[in-house]
Amino acid sequence: MSYQAILFDFDGVLVDSEPVHFHCWRETLAPFGIELEWEIYHRQFIGVSDRKLVEAMAALSTGGVHPDELYAQYPAKKDLFRARMMDNPPLSRGAAALLDGLGGFRIGLVTSSGRSEVEPILEACRLRHHFEVAVFGEDVSRHKPDPEPYQKAASLLGVSTALVVEDSEAGVAAGRAAGFEVLQIPDPHRMADLVRRHLSL
Repeated sequence: MSYQAILFDFDGVLVDSEPVHFHCWRETLAPFGIELEWEIYHRQFIGVSDRKLVEAMAALSTGGVHPDELYAQYPAKKDLFRARMMDNPPLSRGAAALLDGLGGFRIGLVTSSGRSEVEPILEACRLRHHFEVAVFGEDVSRHKPDPEPYQKAASLLGVSTALVVEDSEAGVAAGRAAGFEVLQIPDPHRMADLVRRHLSL
């Protein structure tokens, strides 16, 4: 299939950031008596909107924590995440070289994470210039698995065919619902090789 564009997710695709997110959330939730486990985080929380994530985490509490109490801590969690990512950005192996070699495609970024979390990391890794458009969590009213984020990116680029590169089930569902082919990435450090193979590069 000929693609007019390639649309990349961020967390778990371009960067191996989900373990960092997990540990930041674990520290944020500990004062509320919520002990977050990796298996639960990985199965339920990857790829969903921040508000839905906080509501689901509040449900894990045995002490009746209200979601608004947790959401009030979200800015601190974002600051902690940004600081740790900037200290040592866990860029996916081969991501920079892959993006350098995709000159024949329009390139977009589609993430549920906020602009303030993602753009400083892209700048630090010298990747931001590769993305002609970027759709962040605050840019849409409906988040993955809804197709709106990918539909918006395609509209901004003016394309009708695209390859979506995703890791989470919510992201895969969003890309497919938008009418695009999806390449699911099981490990961010295999992403570059899997994309090259898919595109026969």
